[in-house]
Formats: sequence, structure tokens, C-alpha cells
Amino acid sequence: MDMDYLVRFAQIHESFRIPELQALADLFGIDVAFADYSQYSPHCVVRLRDRDAARNLISRSILTQGIYELWGTGSTYDELHADTRRRTSNLWQNYKSASFKFEVQAFMATRSLSEQNDLITSFSYLGFKGPIKLRNPEQTFCVFEDWDWGGSAPKKIYFGRFVGGSSRSILDTYTLKKRKYLSTTSMDSELALITANLTHAAPGRLFHDPFVGTGSFLVACAHFGACTMGSDIDGRAVRGKNGRNIFTNFGQYDLVGGYLDMFVADLTHAPLRGSRFLDGIICDPPYGVREGLKVLGSRDGGSKEVKYIDGEPAHLQDHYLPPKKPYGFEAMLNDILDFAAETLVESGRLSLWMPTANDEGAGDLEIPKHACLEMTSVCVQAFNKWSRRLLTYQKLRGDGVKDQTHQPISQSSNSVAASTTANELNAFRKRPVYPDFGPISGANGDPGAPHKDPRGPFHSPPQRKQIADAGRPWVVCIQSAIRGKDDERSQSKAMPSWAGRRHYWGAMERTA
Repeated sequence: MDMDYLVRFAQIHESFRIPELQALADLFGIDVAFADYSQYSPHCVVRLRDRDAARNLISRSILTQGIYELWGTGSTYDELHADTRRRTSNLWQNYKSASFKFEVQAFMATRSLSEQNDLITSFSYLGFKGPIKLRNPEQTFCVFEDWDWGGSAPKKIYFGRFVGGSSRSILDTYTLKKRKYLSTTSMDSELALITANLTHAAPGRLFHDPFVGTGSFLVACAHFGACTMGSDIDGRAVRGKNGRNIFTNFGQYDLVGGYLDMFVADLTHAPLRGSRFLDGIICDPPYGVREGLKVLGSRDGGSKEVKYIDGEPAHLQDHYLPPKKPYGFEAMLNDILDFAAETLVESGRLSLWMPTANDEGAGDLEIPKHACLEMTSVCVQAFNKWSRRLLTYQKLRGDGVKDQTHQPISQSSNSVAASTTANELNAFRKRPVYPDFGPISGANGDPGAPHKDPRGPFHSPPQRKQIADAGRPWVVCIQSAIRGKDDERSQSKAMPSWAGRRHYWGAMERTA
């Protein structure tokens, strides 16, 4: 008979929590129903067949703290006690003589020790006679309170018996602060482990990262028992530096058994057989924001004459850097999906990260689709000006395809014109262009030319008034504290930043 269980989430990465649990349920073949959940609360009620299913579901989760057998719930303590008697009165005898402890956890509120003792005492009707042990008790019971911020009473109360813990404690082991080989682009260990869960990393499975970098994803997959291999267009990342490389990280965590090999290649020139042999592909491709994306090849597409250094072909030497050409992010997404469709086994999974702009009109990207891949989840990690999405796909079984046509969202990497630049290929790098308001008067009231700035105009306080009188949106700028002198120094003082100017323009245009 199915029973309700309470999952206690960590209050972080809210859009990842349900997809991670669903992915683990699919991995272990567990039927799970989400009966009560809100992203604004760390409490989730799920329906499972038995306690073993509950333990297995939560055992390798990263975003949960534990799972509890739900004994009662209510909006008040009177409702909670009545529901506890109705649900579990037949179970009390099973724990009458066992050692136990009680805990009280309040979300968005605090309870004093005296208040906690009063709440615990209100459950005396359970009739437990065993010894109270605060360390390593046989049974742990917990009261969970869900409050609104500043509320006078909890809006929801849960009471449950602890059934099993999660793997969240491993975050301290894999933290990047202790990792021996990393770079500025190494994926956060928590997100790497979550991505490995979503991609179904498990013993006996082969995983590949085509943008391996310092191997954060592959370390996470190896932790869950998968065999891993990776590649990167940057040979320096694969070879490492100062005697440290990706293999060093595997040795640090005693995961050498999960390390197969790493090699230098880009996605479009991978020396891998064209057959279905991968159980999972997991990657965080470069976004092309800070610098343009590159792929192996020449701009004109022609072959180059072999160059020799000390009588040996240059391309066969260890420090050879092959020629590269611009590569579009949208083209790369198409190539990743094509690569996954060709190499994943049936029900194999692909997880990839991609950026998305928070500002309207800032070059947002569509979520790519493929006829042989079914999307299982989309998770979002929000930042200030932009966000990034974790997309997870599953290879369809047999020869069946989704009722959709695979239409590339940009040109292929093999059809890039010789004159094409990185900015032209990557729309996400483009910033909105704001209009110039034309000539305006100088700071002393005399007609003058506007301040020149390639990213927009700059106006002093007297000029703002003139623009406002003309019915135009105006810009708030930073002005020198020195007043009364209209000299070159005061006019050139403190040019506002690009981000600040965009913020004020948007604010004033909305109120204009």
C-alpha cells in the first residue's frame, strides 16, 4: 500500500529539486507521485510504495537532507495531533521501547528551547517508553513548521519519522576549495553532482564530456560509479600544468577506477567511432561571451602546406597549436545534439548547459530540439543580467522519433564564411543598442556638441533638464561633488558604467 513521505529539501537551486528526484526515481525504477510541493518551501510530500523505495530514492540525492515517514500534517497543532492519531495509531506500539529523540525545525522562523520543549511534550500521547538518546538513537521524530515571513503562527506543520538520509554531506569532500587541479571555468561541485544525477551516472555505464576542461563533471560521474572519458580542444587543459592534470583529481578522490582516458579534439573532429556506445554525455560548452568560440579548421576551408621545425612536421610536435576558425554557439548546440543522437544507446541521456539573457532583446537563444531526443527537464540557475539552463535529453527507444523535425537553429560549423566574425556568429554576445538623442546644449547653457561615447550619450544635470523639457527620456549620471566651476575637469568627472547607464535608461523610459 502506498504511503506518504515528507522530503526535506535544501533551500537552494529550487528549479533543480523535482527534476533530480524524478531522475533518480527513473534510474531506480521507482514510481513516485508528488502530492504537495512549492518551490518556496523546503517541504515536499511524495507518495511511494514502501520504505525501501523511500531510502533508495533519497540515498544519492544532493538537493535533499532526508526523507521522513509522514505521520501527520495540519494548519494548527490540534489538526496535526488529530491527523497523527488517524494515520499512525497502529504503528506506535512498534517503537514503544526503542531509544528515540525529537527535533523541531522551523522554516522562516525560530523557536526558543522552552517553546521546543512544550511542542515535544504535546506528543506524549504516543506513549514511547524507551530511553531518550540525542546521539545515534534508534528512531528520530521531527516536527517541521512552515512559516510566512513575519507571520504570527506557522501556516503548515508536518510530523514525521526519519527513514533515510541523502548524499548532501559529500559536498564538503568535493568542494573546489580543496581540489588540486582546477581553473576559473571549473563547474561548481554541487551542480556537477546534480548534473550527474540527472544524466543517470551509475556503475557499468560509460560517460563522455566533449568539453572536459578540468574534469569536474567526470569526477562527479565517477563518484556514482560510472566509467568516464573526455576531450577538449584546448590541449593545455588536458595535459595540465605543474605536474597536475585531470588524472590528479581522480587520484585525489580515489576514483582512478573510473578514469579511462582524455584526448585533445573538438566536437566536430572527435576520433570516436560512429556507433551507439555511450550511456551518457555531460557537458558545459563554452558560451562565447568573454571570447569568441573556435573550432579546428581554417577560415577558407582549404588545406595548409605542411610546416617543418627542426626537420619534423610541426603538427606532430607536442606544443603544436592547430589553426582554428570562428564557431557559433547555436551551431555548436546542433552539433552536440547530432553527436548525442549518433553515439547514445537507447535511453541514454545528454545533459548540457546553455546561457539565456534576462534582459529583453539581449540575444536570447531558443532551446534546441532533435527528432531522436526527448527533453526530460529544464532547470534554471539565475544570475544578475543572465541565467543558464541545464537541459537534459533522453535518447528515444528503437527507431521511434518524436513528432518534431530537427531543424538546425543556425548554420553548420562547416559552412562558415571566411569573413565571418565571432560576434556575427554568436548573438548572445551582442548588446542592445540605445538611440542617441542628438546635439544638446553644453553645461553652461551654450549650444554644444554632445559627449561622445560609442555606447550611448552622457549628459550633465543642466542638460537633463533640457531633455526633460523636450519630452525625451533622460539619463541619471554621476556628477562631481565640485560645484560652481564649469571646467574640463568637472565635465569629465565619473563617466557612468555601461550597466548603470542601461539600468537608469530602462527605469526612466518606463516612467516617461
